[in-house]
Parts: sequence; C-alpha cells; structure tokens
Amino acid sequence: MAGRSAAVPVTPAPRWLIGACLASVYIVWGTTYYALKVGVQGAPPYFLVGTRFVVAGALVMAWLKLRGQPLPTLRQWRSASILGFLMLAIGLSNVTVAEKTVSSGAAVALISFMPLVMAVWSGLLEKWPKRSAWFAIGLGTIGTLVMITGADLRASPGGTALILSGSVAWSLGTVLSRRMDVPSGAMGFGAEMLAGGAIALVMSVAFGEHWALPQSAPVWWAWVYLVVFGSLIAFSAYRILVERVSPTLASTYAYVNPPVALLVGWLLGNETFSLNVLLGLPIVLVAVGWHAWSELRSPAPPPPVPQSAGTNVQAQNASPSTAT
Repeated sequence: MAGRSAAVPVTPAPRWLIGACLASVYIVWGTTYYALKVGVQGAPPYFLVGTRFVVAGALVMAWLKLRGQPLPTLRQWRSASILGFLMLAIGLSNVTVAEKTVSSGAAVALISFMPLVMAVWSGLLEKWPKRSAWFAIGLGTIGTLVMITGADLRASPGGTALILSGSVAWSLGTVLSRRMDVPSGAMGFGAEMLAGGAIALVMSVAFGEHWALPQSAPVWWAWVYLVVFGSLIAFSAYRILVERVSPTLASTYAYVNPPVALLVGWLLGNETFSLNVLLGLPIVLVAVGWHAWSELRSPAPPPPVPQSAGTNVQAQNASPSTAT
C-alpha cells in the first residue's frame, strides 16, 4: 500500500514473510468477526472501531519513530486519512454496526463477495476485467442474492445493506491504495490506522454514541484481541500483501475467512445459519476462485505510479524490515 515511484521499486518480500502474512489474514481475520460480535454487545460500534485503531496505529508509529523513521508528510497524511476513512471508518465500521443484528458467520459470508467488487473498482480506475472475469462477477452476484434472501439476512435488511456498502468502501480503498502517496511499509499502515480510528471517533461523536468503558470482561477481551490480532497483526499483514504481492493473491483471504468465521461462530457463539447462506456461500467462493484463476492466467499489469514522487527519499532510506 506504500507510495511507489518508478525509480524505486518495492523490495521483494521473503517467502516466509508472505506466508506468515497470508496465514494471518486467512485465520486471524476469520476469527475477528466473532470478536466484533462480542465487542459490539458492550461498546458502541464506532467507539469500538475508533479506539481499536487509534491505539494500534499509535503503537506502530511510536515504535517506528523510536527507530528513527520519519513521520508522514502532510500530503501522505491526507492519503492515509482517505484510505483510513474508506477502509476503517466506513468499511469496517459498517460491518461492526451490522453485527448488532446479523450473525458473525452470515456477515463474513456476505463479505466474501468483496474480491469481485474489487475487480469492478479496478476496472473503473485501472483496467476492466477480462470476459472470463465477468462470468465470475455474474456468478458471485447470484450467490450473494441467494444469501441475502435467507432468513438470517432478510431479517435485517439494514444490516445487510451496511455490510454490502462497507464491502464497497473497503474494496475501493484497497484499489486506491495502489495509486496514492503514502509512506512505505509499516509507517504507511500505522498512519492509516491512526487516521481511520480518529475519523471513526469523530463519527462516534456525530452519531451521539455514549462513551463509557465496557463493564463486561468478554467485551474487554474482545477489544484486546481486536487491537493485537485484528489490527496490529492481521491488518498490518494485509497491507504488506497489498504492497508486495498481486491484488489477486492478497484477496485470497476471501476463500478462508468465511468457513473460519462460520466455525468460530458456531463453536463459541452457538450461531445458526439459514440454508441460503450455506448454499450461496459456495457459489460466491467458486466465483472468486474462477476470477483468481482467470487473473493468474495472464501476467498482472504493473502497479500504477502515484502522482507524486515525494516518497522516493523515504523509500530509499527505508529498511525492508520496517514492513514487518
């Protein structure tokens, strides 16, 4: 997600780092949906998201500053704020609000449609998918329609709309992150988390949420889990993947998150799911798999170059280890 320039290519990441990042977004993100479900039962949703990412972002940036990394420029803060607003203050907050009325498993099943939404945004901003990818998008739309007509999602049309709109915002932020000027490596996604969390807290005030410390131990544990595993580990891992590998590979978490979330919700939360979710989810996963396969058949285009080359000096001075 880092700001790139034509003169300074992103340093290839070692295979062990890519494998560790994939494992994080595969497994950890699949479990965070249940943690969101627990957290939102005892804390206002925007307050939950905002405090989570402000703390995580501040920790990352403080650690990097102590190591001598320069802080983002004003232009880079603007880019980080846009991405944080789309992906965290809108994308993740919408899902968090929706989980007040939608099960964690049904929420992540619906979110599995996101890579196909990302393909549409890529077409609008970069290059349209091939004909075979349109088949995947159509098939995924059918699977999504099957899921949203189920009892668990039909009972909460507002929650379903929030999840779909959140997926649109998150996927737009992911595509834009390849085009915007933000710091390289961990400083970039630290700034995103801090800015996105701060915006979520402003939205919390605007929506009149009552700020109070949770009284329930499970809610506290859920918040700590979201800060450490969901934000510091998994979100950072996702940003590394977006920066260092193809968008197709980065979006493969959509295969694994739904079954993990369904299993965790069933085991820990005694959640049940309509037949529509169990029928529609495989259709969407097949569509996402078809899209990934069609993309891998042809070489990926080079990432877009940001409008500003202001990150050249920082990219030259940055150590590959700062991306971990």
